[in-house]
Amino acid sequence: MNIAMLGSGFIARFYADSLQAQRAKDKLISVYSRNIEKAEKFAEDYKLGFFSDSMDEVVSQSDVDVVVISLPNNLHEAAVACCAKFKKHVLCTKPLGRNAAEAKRMLDMVEEAGIMGGYLEDLCYTPKNVKALKAVKGGNIGKVLWAKSREAHPGPHSDWFWDHEQSGGGAMVDLGCHCVEIARNYIGKEIRPVEVMCWAATQVHPIKAEDSGIGLVKYANGAIGQFEVSWCFRGGMDLRDEVMGTEGTIWLNNFLRTGFEMFSTGKGGYVAEKAESSSGWLFPVGDEVHELGYTNMFTDMFNAIESGSQPMETFYDGYIVNAILDACYVSAKSGKWEPVQIEGWRGDQTDDYGSNFNSYDDDHYLIKTEILPNGEHKLILKHKVTGEVTAKNI
Repeated sequence: MNIAMLGSGFIARFYADSLQAQRAKDKLISVYSRNIEKAEKFAEDYKLGFFSDSMDEVVSQSDVDVVVISLPNNLHEAAVACCAKFKKHVLCTKPLGRNAAEAKRMLDMVEEAGIMGGYLEDLCYTPKNVKALKAVKGGNIGKVLWAKSREAHPGPHSDWFWDHEQSGGGAMVDLGCHCVEIARNYIGKEIRPVEVMCWAATQVHPIKAEDSGIGLVKYANGAIGQFEVSWCFRGGMDLRDEVMGTEGTIWLNNFLRTGFEMFSTGKGGYVAEKAESSSGWLFPVGDEVHELGYTNMFTDMFNAIESGSQPMETFYDGYIVNAILDACYVSAKSGKWEPVQIEGWRGDQTDDYGSNFNSYDDDHYLIKTEILPNGEHKLILKHKVTGEVTAKNI
């Protein structure tokens, strides 16, 4: 499959490194950049046959099968419109839009054009998340009650991220989009997000947008998604997830402390994304593009295009994430629970998912089973009619 890249900056190079990391049949062949010198340098670095500062010129090439958008947030809609015009499958970096209205227009564009819209939410594809999600879907931890995702680092690398108008927000739209979608995957994408409670603040940086945020997302089945995001965290990039179910728990550390530690006096160079120092005890990452999910993500996207199916992350998912974040921004201002406004919800329509209570017998619920130091098993029971709580040793 021949790929055109729109954008030549930081994330475009991460994507290109991933696409060219292994011998494969998918090939990056061209690049667009608003700056022709940057386009030429990108083409030179990755040995591409064509570059231009005209988006139409790059996307319309007859040998282009799929387009990857790695542009600032405010340019996503125009880029998707270009892909729809020339009937090219399109993969767009996160967040899909600056808000839900933009994301919905992009979703409508690809569906009306009959092309695939893949949402490049890499952190849902990290090796640990992929395996953890398989365990959750296999029933290993029972029904998911609470899914928490954290992303924190010292702040973005490009100037446009810090401009509220170009980015659409601050740390919540930049990092919260990852966290919200990770939690959705664990809780179940078919379960509707109904309302949110959010705190956000500008604690450190002289910007209009928030540089920190914490949010709760309540789902129709009673589950809670939680995110913690910050551009104020010092010491690298902290990516952690926790999932609690009725039958088990999952803890993940995807990036900062993964078992690879190195001491250096500072003679070397690049260590890992968002690393703040090249001296002292450092935490490198083995295969960075793979550990951040890019390899699994692009494999899923290209397999979906070839098979005519949908990838794990679609433009519809990107729209739902934007809708949740829109509600979070409203809640951060009001200080109240705010509803998530979704146009054309495609998941479960029910709000009645039943009870999580386990029965011990016809008359009692089982609250807890415990093994005592002497080896006896102790049960805590509740009578279904009277409500009396009792203990039973067996």
